[in-house]
Amino acid sequence: MKIAATLIESLSHEWRLSFMYTTIEQFIEDYRNESASTQKLMNLLTDESLKQEFDAGHRTLGFLAWHIVPFGGLLNSAGLEFPSPEEGSEPPASAAVIAETYAAASAALIEAVRKQWTDEMLPKSFQMFGQEWTYGQTLEVFIRHEVHHRGQMTVLMRQAGLPLAGMYGPSREEYSAFGMEAPR
Repeated sequence: MKIAATLIESLSHEWRLSFMYTTIEQFIEDYRNESASTQKLMNLLTDESLKQEFDAGHRTLGFLAWHIVPFGGLLNSAGLEFPSPEEGSEPPASAAVIAETYAAASAALIEAVRKQWTDEMLPKSFQMFGQEWTYGQTLEVFIRHEVHHRGQMTVLMRQAGLPLAGMYGPSREEYSAFGMEAPR
């Protein structure tokens, strides 16, 4: 949590205030789309690829994949409870286990938000990392955190020789499957 607090402190107050969900359904729709994209990447991982790292001593692909499985962390601090792996647990050596755990934890997170939080809560403030946050901002930062690390994963996946799934448009492999040349 100390690393997360340091990173969050670096976010300007104005940035955090400029993005916020105002309804639970906005978050759920957005997270369903983003988590579906993440799941496509998770499903392409192999056990061997989990060892891929940019350089010696950096985070591995397996670490990053496990890191974006929804853990309690940020969301537990905001009072949300859902079944998830233990915070700080070691990444499994199995890509299939990571992908399955991601799917289960993502579904549990959506259900928890739907049942435990309300639209009226989203603009309300609470203390997070020594700062004033709203519940809506917390959900926004949660998704942005996942998207950030998903981008890092795609670089390591390319280095590991894995195909990629398109996120916001077709990947190179998908263009080829469509019989089209990928743009440069």
